[in-house]
Amino acid sequence: MNIPNVLTTIRFLLVPIFVFIFYSSIENNILYATIVFAIAGVTDVLDGYIARTYNMVTKWGVAMDPLADKLMQLTVLICFTSKAYLPIWVIIVVGLKEILMVIGALFLYYSFEKTVIPANRYGKIATIAFYIAILSIAFNFPETLSFILVLLAVMLTLLAFINYFLGFKEVRKDNKNIKSY
Repeated sequence: MNIPNVLTTIRFLLVPIFVFIFYSSIENNILYATIVFAIAGVTDVLDGYIARTYNMVTKWGVAMDPLADKLMQLTVLICFTSKAYLPIWVIIVVGLKEILMVIGALFLYYSFEKTVIPANRYGKIATIAFYIAILSIAFNFPETLSFILVLLAVMLTLLAFINYFLGFKEVRKDNKNIKSY
């Protein structure tokens, strides 16, 4: 266990803390929950920076870091949708994309010698866009601006999915020992 992996683990632990605060009856609960979300974002940036800078990249981290990000992101989207801060189509689009990503990741891992496709720049940009969109909602930016930011985040998420899908196809193509399905 190294520092980046500890930070990833902390991000997993922040998910239930976010939910607890978000649905609590304390004053400014959405603001406090969003601060937890922002802390998760900071741990994400830190763990990636430390892992790459100090050569602490591990297979566990490559697999778990994006999982922690997506778990937090989906949790936040579900919570914000449940309180009608976001339209339902956002969680449907992002949820379907994430389900397909998990299925694809499991397939690659178990079928292609534990192959893991690491996060790419499109996925990172989409994640940052969602952080910005959620912050715009939590801090009561004009509704039109928040909607545009959410729409941009969804479009970037779909672009990231296309990029991951192309990577998935490339792994299948490069592996000569696999039957075509």
